[in-house]
Amino acid sequence: MLDSALAPNQSRGMSTVGLTTSMEVLNDSTKLGIGDHVSFRIVEDKHDPIRLFVTDSGEMEIPLVGRVAARGKTCKQLAYEIKPLFEKEYFKTATVIIGLDLVSTKPLGKVFITGQVRSGGVMELMPGEPVTVSQAILRAGGTADFADKRKVRLVRKKDGVPVTTADALKVVQPKKPGFLKSIFSRKQPTTNDATVTYTVDLVDILEKGHLERDPELKVGDLIYVPERLINY
Repeated sequence: MLDSALAPNQSRGMSTVGLTTSMEVLNDSTKLGIGDHVSFRIVEDKHDPIRLFVTDSGEMEIPLVGRVAARGKTCKQLAYEIKPLFEKEYFKTATVIIGLDLVSTKPLGKVFITGQVRSGGVMELMPGEPVTVSQAILRAGGTADFADKRKVRLVRKKDGVPVTTADALKVVQPKKPGFLKSIFSRKQPTTNDATVTYTVDLVDILEKGHLERDPELKVGDLIYVPERLINY
């Protein structure tokens, strides 16, 4: 029922998928990212594995099913998610086997770091390499002498809402006294509802060890380290 797309020189990943008959042994630790290639087959279909990949939109084109969200899911999670879709119309029982063949080295996208840091600018996010706010700041050389480490701001674009980096900068760079107090909340939407601003306390994270308060970055995020109001 599924056409085979195997090349003559099969990869090790494809060979493994071709021998696997249990969904329970599928990888459940590595999350798929954009550009990753996987091998796919349904045991009951009796065909060789075929090669699929995660598109720039984070989706994967599954034969007979169509596009499904794949980014951020493990092979096991994805297999169990699409299993009912095959059993609904095509198979009484579908044993879906998915194996990761190739992890993409293509950058996922950019994040921006500005304000009181030693070396601000643009940083690329790489597949399989999660980066948190504190880690990004350390990569930027750490905070400058007069940085307010307790009120670092993370500006994140809302899904599906277009906003430029310049617009995000307007949110975190105050133009008059008193504006700071209005944005020092844990979570606050901007006036145009295109972004959400989070306050991150580097002292809690780096000096007190509260790593659970260190947000993982997403593509398009902007980190702004403000200057202390009183420098001493």
